[in-house]
Amino acid sequence: MIDERKIKILQVIINDYITTGEPVGSRTIAKKYELGVSPATIRNEMADLEELGYLEQPHTSAGRIPSSKGYRLYVDKLMKQQQLSLEEQLAIKNEIIDMALLEVDKMVKQVSSLLSDLTKLTCVAKTPSFNKGYIKSLQLMIIDENNILVVIITDRGVKNSIIKVKNIPSSNEIENINHVLNMRLKNHTIEQINLQVINSIRDDLTGYDDIFNPLIKVLYETLNNGNENDDVVTEGTTNIFNYPEYNDIESAKEILSLLEDKGKISALLDNKDGFSIRIGDENYLPGAKNCSVISAVYFMDDVPLGTIGLIGPRRINYSKVVSIMAEVMKELNEVINKKKL
Repeated sequence: MIDERKIKILQVIINDYITTGEPVGSRTIAKKYELGVSPATIRNEMADLEELGYLEQPHTSAGRIPSSKGYRLYVDKLMKQQQLSLEEQLAIKNEIIDMALLEVDKMVKQVSSLLSDLTKLTCVAKTPSFNKGYIKSLQLMIIDENNILVVIITDRGVKNSIIKVKNIPSSNEIENINHVLNMRLKNHTIEQINLQVINSIRDDLTGYDDIFNPLIKVLYETLNNGNENDDVVTEGTTNIFNYPEYNDIESAKEILSLLEDKGKISALLDNKDGFSIRIGDENYLPGAKNCSVISAVYFMDDVPLGTIGLIGPRRINYSKVVSIMAEVMKELNEVINKKKL
C-alpha cells in the first residue's frame, strides 16, 4: 500500500527528474523540498518505493529515477494539467486556421510539424487512408475557361484536384455531370469502381471525353494511395537528441530504427481510446519500451480519420505536453469538420 508520504516523495522525485534529467537522492529532496522529514526517512521511503516498483536505481551509488509504473501513477493521479495561456491558445488556433484550405492529409502533416515544434518531441501521424474509404460526394466546379476543380469527399476526408479541359461546359451541363457522377459513384470504394462502373459513366457522359478521361485518373489517384504504411509521416526526428536518454549510440540507434519503421509506427499509433498516454513497457514494440507515446485521434462526423502521436523518453513534461496536444487536436477537429460543410 502506498501512503500519502510516499506519494509526496514520489511526486517530488518525478518533478525533479523531469526538470533535471538527473537521478534524485534523498539529500537533494531534503534540501530542495520541505517535506518535514529527515533524509534518513526519505531514504527509507525511497527504498520502499523502489521495492513497490515505482522507482528504479540506474546505478548502485546513484539516486533513483521513476519507473514506468511510477510515471503511470503520476499521470493518472498526481499530475495537474498545465493551463495554456490565452496567447498560446490563440497562436495554436491561428496556425491551424491558416491550414484550413489544405487537404486533410496536408493539414495533418503541417499539424505534426507544429506539434513537434511546440513540444520539442518527435511527432508521427497516420494520414487518412483514402483507398479504404468510400465516396460520399463528388463535385465539379468551374474555375475559369480552362480549369475545373474536382472535389471528392469520402468518409475519411476531402481531396481536391484541378483538371484542364479545352471546352468548359455550361453551368447546367456541369450540374448534370455532377448528378451522373454521384449517382454512379456515391458509397463506392476504390475496389468497387470496376470496369463496368467506369464504362457506365463513359456512356452517360458521351461527348464529354475532355472531362471524363482526366477525371477517372484523378479519382483513381485520390482513392488508391497504396500501402497503408505510406500514410505515416514523421516530423522532428532530431528533437530526440535534445534528451540525454538518447546520447549513447545504442539508444540512439534503437529509437531511430523505430522511427524509420513505418509498420511499427503505425502499430504504435493504434488508438481505440481517442486520447492515449502509453508509458514504457505499455508500448509493447521493441525499441519503444523506454519511450512514452501520447496519441490522439482526429475525426470527421465522429468517424476516425487517423492518429497523431508524440514520441519521446519516459521523462517528458507530461503536464505541458498533454495540454498542447489536447488544444491542437481540438482545433484540428474543428477545422476538419468545418471543411465538409
